Amino acid sequence: MATDNSKYPVKFDVKYPGNVDQVSSFFRILWSLPIVVLLSILTSPSITFTRGHESAVASSGGGIAGGLFVATALMIVFRQRYPRWWFDFMLELNRFGARVGAYVFLLTDRYPSTVDKQDVVLDLEYPNVERDLNRWLPLVKWLLAIPHFIVLGLLFVAVLGVTVVAWFAILFTGHYPRGLFDFVVGVGRWSTRVGAYAVYLTTDEYPPFSLS
Repeated sequence: MATDNSKYPVKFDVKYPGNVDQVSSFFRILWSLPIVVLLSILTSPSITFTRGHESAVASSGGGIAGGLFVATALMIVFRQRYPRWWFDFMLELNRFGARVGAYVFLLTDRYPSTVDKQDVVLDLEYPNVERDLNRWLPLVKWLLAIPHFIVLGLLFVAVLGVTVVAWFAILFTGHYPRGLFDFVVGVGRWSTRVGAYAVYLTTDEYPPFSLS
Protein backbone atom coordinates (compact mmCIF):
# COMPACT_ATOMS: atom_id res chain seq x y z
CA MET A 1 0.00 0.00 0.00
CA ALA A 2 1.48 3.37 -1.00
CA THR A 3 2.23 5.90 1.70
CA ASP A 4 0.67 9.37 1.41
CA ASN A 5 3.77 11.48 2.05
CA SER A 6 1.72 14.67 1.81
CA LYS A 7 0.39 13.92 5.32
CA TYR A 8 3.85 13.84 6.90
CA PRO A 9 4.08 16.78 9.36
CA VAL A 10 6.86 18.47 7.36
CA LYS A 11 6.58 20.55 4.21
CA PHE A 12 9.47 21.51 1.95
CA ASP A 13 9.29 22.89 -1.55
CA VAL A 14 10.95 25.38 -3.87
CA LYS A 15 9.13 27.27 -6.59
CA TYR A 16 10.38 26.23 -10.02
CA PRO A 17 11.96 29.26 -11.70
CA GLY A 18 11.20 30.39 -15.22
CA ASN A 19 14.18 31.97 -16.89
CA VAL A 20 17.34 31.70 -14.80
CA ASP A 21 19.89 34.51 -14.71
CA GLN A 22 23.00 33.15 -16.39
CA VAL A 23 25.39 35.77 -15.04
CA SER A 24 24.22 35.20 -11.46
CA SER A 25 24.52 31.42 -11.92
CA PHE A 26 28.03 31.72 -13.37
CA PHE A 27 29.27 33.63 -10.31
CA ARG A 28 27.04 31.81 -7.80
CA ILE A 29 29.86 30.37 -5.66
CA LEU A 30 31.51 33.77 -5.31
CA TRP A 31 28.28 35.64 -4.61
CA SER A 32 27.17 33.01 -2.09
CA LEU A 33 30.21 33.42 0.16
CA PRO A 34 28.93 36.24 2.45
CA ILE A 35 25.62 34.56 3.24
CA VAL A 36 27.23 31.12 3.61
CA VAL A 37 29.72 32.57 6.10
CA LEU A 38 26.84 34.11 8.05
CA LEU A 39 24.98 30.80 8.16
CA SER A 40 28.12 28.90 9.18
CA ILE A 41 28.63 31.28 12.11
CA LEU A 42 25.17 30.33 13.36
CA THR A 43 25.37 26.58 12.80
CA SER A 44 29.01 25.49 12.96
CA PRO A 45 30.75 24.36 16.15
CA SER A 46 32.64 27.07 17.96
CA ILE A 47 36.35 26.56 18.48
CA THR A 48 38.52 28.27 21.08
CA PHE A 49 42.29 27.98 21.31
CA THR A 50 44.18 28.55 24.55
CA ARG A 51 47.97 28.57 24.36
CA GLY A 52 49.96 27.70 27.44
CA HIS A 53 53.70 27.62 27.95
CA GLU A 54 54.20 24.38 26.05
CA SER A 55 51.00 23.38 24.31
CA ALA A 56 47.77 24.57 22.73
CA VAL A 57 44.40 23.24 23.86
CA ALA A 58 41.36 23.33 21.59
CA SER A 59 37.77 23.01 22.78
CA SER A 60 34.67 22.91 20.63
CA GLY A 61 31.01 23.42 21.32
CA GLY A 62 28.01 22.48 19.29
CA GLY A 63 27.05 25.91 18.02
CA ILE A 64 23.48 27.18 18.16
CA ALA A 65 22.07 24.24 16.18
CA GLY A 66 23.73 21.65 18.41
CA GLY A 67 22.71 23.50 21.53
CA LEU A 68 19.09 23.56 20.41
CA PHE A 69 19.11 19.81 19.78
CA VAL A 70 20.56 19.03 23.23
CA ALA A 71 18.27 21.47 25.03
CA THR A 72 15.18 20.19 23.21
CA ALA A 73 16.04 16.55 23.87
CA LEU A 74 16.58 17.21 27.58
CA MET A 75 13.37 19.21 27.83
CA ILE A 76 11.33 16.47 26.16
CA VAL A 77 12.88 13.69 28.25
CA PHE A 78 12.71 15.39 31.65
CA ARG A 79 9.84 17.88 31.34
CA GLN A 80 7.80 16.70 28.35
CA ARG A 81 7.83 20.22 26.95
CA TYR A 82 8.91 21.90 23.74
CA PRO A 83 8.86 25.67 24.40
CA ARG A 84 7.19 27.47 21.55
CA TRP A 85 9.76 30.28 21.43
CA TRP A 86 12.69 28.02 20.68
CA PHE A 87 10.63 25.94 18.25
CA ASP A 88 9.95 29.19 16.38
CA PHE A 89 13.64 30.12 16.49
CA MET A 90 14.68 26.65 15.24
CA LEU A 91 12.12 26.86 12.43
CA GLU A 92 13.25 30.29 11.27
CA LEU A 93 16.92 29.27 11.45
CA ASN A 94 16.21 26.26 9.25
CA ARG A 95 14.12 28.33 6.85
CA PHE A 96 17.07 30.66 6.48
CA GLY A 97 19.37 27.68 5.90
CA ALA A 98 16.97 26.33 3.28
CA ARG A 99 16.97 29.65 1.43
CA VAL A 100 20.76 29.70 1.45
CA GLY A 101 20.88 26.11 0.19
CA ALA A 102 18.39 26.84 -2.58
CA TYR A 103 20.49 29.80 -3.72
CA VAL A 104 23.80 27.91 -3.59
CA PHE A 105 22.37 24.97 -5.55
CA LEU A 106 20.93 27.27 -8.24
CA LEU A 107 17.28 26.54 -7.39
CA THR A 108 16.54 30.25 -7.16
CA ASP A 109 18.10 33.52 -8.32
CA ARG A 110 16.83 35.46 -5.31
CA TYR A 111 19.57 36.28 -2.81
CA PRO A 112 18.65 34.67 0.54
CA SER A 113 16.71 36.90 2.89
CA THR A 114 17.09 36.64 6.65
CA VAL A 115 13.38 37.44 7.01
CA ASP A 116 11.23 36.80 3.92
CA LYS A 117 10.26 33.26 2.86
CA GLN A 118 10.88 34.06 -0.82
CA ASP A 119 10.50 31.00 -3.11
CA VAL A 120 11.30 28.37 -0.47
CA VAL A 121 8.61 26.73 1.68
CA LEU A 122 9.65 24.96 4.88
CA ASP A 123 7.01 24.23 7.50
CA LEU A 124 7.12 21.98 10.58
CA GLU A 125 4.11 21.23 12.74
CA TYR A 126 4.49 22.37 16.34
CA PRO A 127 4.11 19.22 18.46
CA ASN A 128 1.95 18.61 21.47
CA VAL A 129 4.69 16.85 23.41
CA GLU A 130 2.53 14.91 25.88
CA ARG A 131 0.20 13.70 23.12
CA ASP A 132 2.45 13.38 20.07
CA LEU A 133 5.97 12.61 21.32
CA ASN A 134 7.44 9.68 23.26
CA ARG A 135 9.63 11.25 25.92
CA TRP A 136 12.35 8.57 25.56
CA LEU A 137 12.71 8.49 21.77
CA PRO A 138 15.06 11.51 21.59
CA LEU A 139 17.70 9.26 23.17
CA VAL A 140 17.68 6.83 20.23
CA LYS A 141 16.30 8.69 17.23
CA TRP A 142 19.79 9.39 15.88
CA LEU A 143 20.41 5.62 15.92
CA LEU A 144 17.11 4.78 14.23
CA ALA A 145 17.84 7.38 11.54
CA ILE A 146 21.23 5.91 10.55
CA PRO A 147 19.81 4.21 7.40
CA HIS A 148 18.52 7.60 6.28
CA PHE A 149 21.86 9.27 6.98
CA ILE A 150 23.64 6.71 4.82
CA VAL A 151 21.24 7.08 1.89
CA LEU A 152 21.23 10.87 2.17
CA GLY A 153 25.03 10.91 2.12
CA LEU A 154 24.95 9.14 -1.23
CA LEU A 155 22.16 11.37 -2.51
CA PHE A 156 24.07 14.54 -1.59
CA VAL A 157 26.99 13.32 -3.69
CA ALA A 158 24.52 12.89 -6.55
CA VAL A 159 23.15 16.39 -5.89
CA LEU A 160 26.63 17.85 -6.37
CA GLY A 161 26.93 16.12 -9.73
CA VAL A 162 23.43 17.17 -10.78
CA THR A 163 24.16 20.78 -9.81
CA VAL A 164 27.24 20.83 -12.03
CA VAL A 165 25.18 19.51 -14.95
CA ALA A 166 22.43 22.05 -14.21
CA TRP A 167 25.01 24.86 -14.05
CA PHE A 168 26.16 24.10 -17.59
CA ALA A 169 22.55 23.77 -18.77
CA ILE A 170 21.69 27.17 -17.30
CA LEU A 171 24.71 28.82 -18.90
CA PHE A 172 23.78 27.51 -22.35
CA THR A 173 19.97 27.58 -22.21
CA GLY A 174 18.97 29.91 -19.36
CA HIS A 175 16.82 27.14 -17.82
CA TYR A 176 17.25 24.64 -14.98
CA PRO A 177 16.14 21.24 -16.38
CA ARG A 178 12.91 20.36 -14.57
CA GLY A 179 13.83 16.74 -13.87
CA LEU A 180 17.14 17.74 -12.26
CA PHE A 181 15.41 20.52 -10.31
CA ASP A 182 12.81 18.11 -8.90
CA PHE A 183 15.54 15.67 -7.88
CA VAL A 184 17.49 18.29 -5.91
CA VAL A 185 14.33 19.59 -4.24
CA GLY A 186 13.33 16.01 -3.44
CA VAL A 187 16.62 15.38 -1.65
CA GLY A 188 16.06 18.58 0.31
CA ARG A 189 12.55 17.39 1.21
CA TRP A 190 13.85 14.00 2.35
CA SER A 191 16.62 15.64 4.39
CA THR A 192 14.16 18.01 6.06
CA ARG A 193 11.91 15.14 7.12
CA VAL A 194 14.85 13.28 8.63
CA GLY A 195 15.94 16.47 10.37
CA ALA A 196 12.47 16.96 11.84
CA TYR A 197 12.53 13.40 13.18
CA ALA A 198 16.09 13.01 14.44
CA VAL A 199 17.45 16.53 14.97
CA TYR A 200 14.63 19.04 15.50
CA LEU A 201 12.59 16.37 17.35
CA THR A 202 9.23 17.72 16.21
CA THR A 203 7.71 14.37 15.23
CA ASP A 204 7.93 10.69 16.16
CA GLU A 205 6.61 9.59 12.76
CA TYR A 206 9.45 7.76 11.02
CA PRO A 207 10.34 9.57 7.78
CA PRO A 208 9.64 7.82 4.48
CA PHE A 209 12.44 6.83 2.10
CA SER A 210 11.09 9.12 -0.58
CA LEU A 211 11.88 12.21 -2.63
CA SER A 212 8.19 13.06 -3.06
